[in-house]
Amino acid sequence: MLEAILGTIDEGIHVVNQEGITIFYNHVAAKHDGLQVEEVLNRHLFDVFPSLNRESSTLLKVIETGRPIINQHQQYTNKNGLQVVTVNTTLPIIVNGKLVGAVEIAKDISKIKHLSEKLIDLQSQVKAPVINKSSKVVQAKFQFNDIITQDPKMKKLIELAKKASFTDSPILIEGETGTGKELFVQSIHNHSPRRDQPFIAQNCAAIPVPLLEGILFGTVKGSFTGAENRPGLFELAHNGTLFLDEINSMPIELQAKLLRVLQDGIVRRVGDTFDRRVNVRVIVATNVNPIEAVKNGAIRSDLYYRINVVHLKIPPLRERLEDIPLLSKYFIQKYNYRFQKLIIGVSPQVEKIFQKYFWPGNVRELEHVIEYAMNIIEGDTIELLNLPEHLQSLEKEKDYLFCNDIDIEDKSLRDILDNIEKELITKALKVENNNIKKAAKRLKIPRQTLQYKIMKYFK
Repeated sequence: MLEAILGTIDEGIHVVNQEGITIFYNHVAAKHDGLQVEEVLNRHLFDVFPSLNRESSTLLKVIETGRPIINQHQQYTNKNGLQVVTVNTTLPIIVNGKLVGAVEIAKDISKIKHLSEKLIDLQSQVKAPVINKSSKVVQAKFQFNDIITQDPKMKKLIELAKKASFTDSPILIEGETGTGKELFVQSIHNHSPRRDQPFIAQNCAAIPVPLLEGILFGTVKGSFTGAENRPGLFELAHNGTLFLDEINSMPIELQAKLLRVLQDGIVRRVGDTFDRRVNVRVIVATNVNPIEAVKNGAIRSDLYYRINVVHLKIPPLRERLEDIPLLSKYFIQKYNYRFQKLIIGVSPQVEKIFQKYFWPGNVRELEHVIEYAMNIIEGDTIELLNLPEHLQSLEKEKDYLFCNDIDIEDKSLRDILDNIEKELITKALKVENNNIKKAAKRLKIPRQTLQYKIMKYFK
């Protein structure tokens, strides 16, 4: 009866005993592999699948470690030449406290993947206008459930963003480089009534200042040499969302024109005499403190008060350390699928370093560290020797990016973090002989951010 039940469900099921001999293999699993059940049953895995070894077989890996492998993506070509994409969960079988085998449940997602790719291709053909290469008309792919966190502050921020997504009010997102600002922006767009309309992202620091006005607001033929009749990003984003990153890098004279669009919903192309009405949800982001940017003249005060209707401040990774194991696990799973590996986690030594490191590049830096390790790893656990050199050195000596034991008596968290940041900047500048560009590179933050922090702490 049990075999009949397992034979009728639509997942592939493969069970092996402790020696790696197949003791159950249903017809769905056989279809995935392009085999007959009889070819696999009562035979060792290596006899049937000679391309496998103890490092690449999830079943043998689970038998060896006793640890489950959850939602492992796998893409392969079966015996009949058919490409198969599955999501596998492999679990140890324990009887009376003894590991006696492993079971793998595989869900075929080949058709879903194929249909998704076709849908994306069709949408890009229908929706994507041709615009400047520095701008992006993208299918906003991230949703709020893609934001991986268990931090209370982040969860509260997500709830606020969800509520704000249903209105048309401007949103200002503040956060250091690598904290996931665009992740929030795309999630807001996809959670809003504008989800089926264009989503356009533009980094205001990515293109020369003389070109930015035409890109944002459009041009008319003859307004300057080589100018053509071309809509700007506001027109292209009509009824949708326009994301302006690094708003503090936008020239002051353009900020006045942006303010008019926000207030009146009207744009005028460069060199034109006609106004055009647009309906655009504007979300802006900055990697510096916006109030300090106003004081320094980088952002007009009237624009700041107009865009700062909803303010979302994303905390840096060092302020939500409990998310590091969660994010590490997610990135390992991501690169397991991409690199066709079976890494199961990080060692306790690496976990300790991850908790003590300052993470100036935030979540993006953590992902790159995991990706680097996955490129060179030989075992199944990320060890100290698999980390980039600057992280390996932290185990041996006190590095300027270590958060060492700190006296917190009678001090607020903000004061402690300010003191740490000031000390790290001082040491980085000393190492680089006060070269701001090199110090910023060493700290893995934008040069403008470092200049702002120097003004904040040392002027």
